[in-house]
Amino acid sequence: MTTHYDILVVGGGAAGFFTAINIAENQPKLKIAILERGQEVLTKVRVSGGGRCNVTHACFVPNELVKFYPRGEKELRGPFHQFCSGDTIEWFEKRGVELKIEDDGRMFPVSDSSQTIIDCFLSLANKYKIEILTGQSVQSIFKSETHWKIDTNHDQFSCHKLIMTTGSNPKIWEMLKNLGHSIVEPVPSLFTFNIKDNRIKELMGVSALASVKVKNAKLKASGPLLITHWGMSGPGILRLSAWGARELAERNYQFTIEVNWLNDWSVDEAEVQLKELKIEHAKKVVFKKSPFELPNRLWEKLVLASGISAETKWADLSKKQLIDLSNQLTNAQFQVNGKSTFKEEFVTAGGIDLREINFKTMESKILPDLYFAGEIVNIDAITGGFNFQNAWTSGFILAKAING
Repeated sequence: MTTHYDILVVGGGAAGFFTAINIAENQPKLKIAILERGQEVLTKVRVSGGGRCNVTHACFVPNELVKFYPRGEKELRGPFHQFCSGDTIEWFEKRGVELKIEDDGRMFPVSDSSQTIIDCFLSLANKYKIEILTGQSVQSIFKSETHWKIDTNHDQFSCHKLIMTTGSNPKIWEMLKNLGHSIVEPVPSLFTFNIKDNRIKELMGVSALASVKVKNAKLKASGPLLITHWGMSGPGILRLSAWGARELAERNYQFTIEVNWLNDWSVDEAEVQLKELKIEHAKKVVFKKSPFELPNRLWEKLVLASGISAETKWADLSKKQLIDLSNQLTNAQFQVNGKSTFKEEFVTAGGIDLREINFKTMESKILPDLYFAGEIVNIDAITGGFNFQNAWTSGFILAKAING
């Protein structure tokens, strides 16, 4: 027996719920269901932001917001003019969830608990009689002349309009490919770098503001860099991994990075400064205290890597040692061998080809009455609430198109 719905949403995550709720608020008479393959819904929401749910980011200008999306920057400009971060805040506040801004711009519920967002979505779904069907793994999708047919591992469904919000799901991508869509091959984004190097050994937890460049590439990023027991992480590294997702995958995650621990200083500027310090601190030991805004432990490692002993005084530095130290400070080269997933935030670059989507409606240009929201399409962002913002915006636009 086939159960018929006006609208079927495949994927019980952030984008799926937000879309379904926005459709139902304007058209409560529509029969809507959310199909979720797992036993639980909103699992990614639950773990996001360390269990606090990083709902969005306090960047309120659409043309600025798009710059946080390595893939989707051009396509999201129009949608963000319709529904931006400020609209997200208002949407949640109107439904009883107040958000707060942290120092780095990330926004969380005042409760500091992702459960607040989950409860909000579940109560609204209940209010609008949106059916939530779990344990439903889609096996096939078929388009007839009048409607869509969906077979799961348990049941058969049909609907007038089909909404796909399944995120990075290769099985679903394969089905959509068979229906005529192009899929941009997925590769990981937002990952940390595996580095074994004496200069950072035993410095786990040390952080510094630095700029990082991939050697023989145009990839460059700056921001706090965190040394971990497996290598390097922190916003600067994550930005680089997001923008370089494809290129670094092609290199099989084997490449060299150039770290400028003084952020924007040139090697010449560093050398001039070191020569001045040599005169100023002549009788002091170089190793003892960092004269720059660098953690002392890191400074010590860089000093030793420049061939300067722990007892050497500033006055005794040779020209070669000064040059070597300038290079360690502004152009320290590290070999990267592999990557690690960043916390629980597994984000991929890839998905439905953006040229095959109408970004005024989020409808497929290839198959009428098929819509997409969230990370199923080839859009991804750096960490900080931006991937959720894409889910909210695409869901809102989609709902508006259907309601219109």
